[in-house]
Amino acid sequence: MTEISELKSWIAHAEDDYSAAINLIRLKKPLLYSACFHAQQCAEKYLKALLLYKDQDFPKVHDLSTLDDLCESAGIFVGMSAGSLDLLSGYAIGARYSGDEPTLEETREAIKIAKAVRRFARTFLGLLKK
Repeated sequence: MTEISELKSWIAHAEDDYSAAINLIRLKKPLLYSACFHAQQCAEKYLKALLLYKDQDFPKVHDLSTLDDLCESAGIFVGMSAGSLDLLSGYAIGARYSGDEPTLEETREAIKIAKAVRRFARTFLGLLKK
C-alpha cells in the first residue's frame, strides 16, 4: 500500500466509525456501548492519520492522550483536553466488556469529542475548509 492510499484507508475507516456511532445512537433502542466504541475508534484513526500524514511512526495503542502527545511532538496541536481524550479512550476497551452501560448523555459526549477530533483532522488534512 502506498502512503497516500494508506492515509486514505485510515480516513475511510475513521469515517465508517463516525457514521456507525451516529447511526447507533439514532436507533429506536440506541446501542450505547457500540456508539461509544465507534466514537473512540473514529478519533483514534484520525489521530493516527495525522501522524501518518506527518510521516511519524505510532505504536499500536488505543490511548488517545498518547496519540495526541505524539501529534504535539510532530507539531500538530489538536486542542482537545486530556480529560476529554481520556474519557473517550476508556471506550476502546470498556465497551468490549460488560459493566455499567454508558448513559445517553455520556454517549452524546463521546460522539461530541470524536466529532471535534474529526473536524480538526479533516481541516488539517485539507478535507474541510477552515
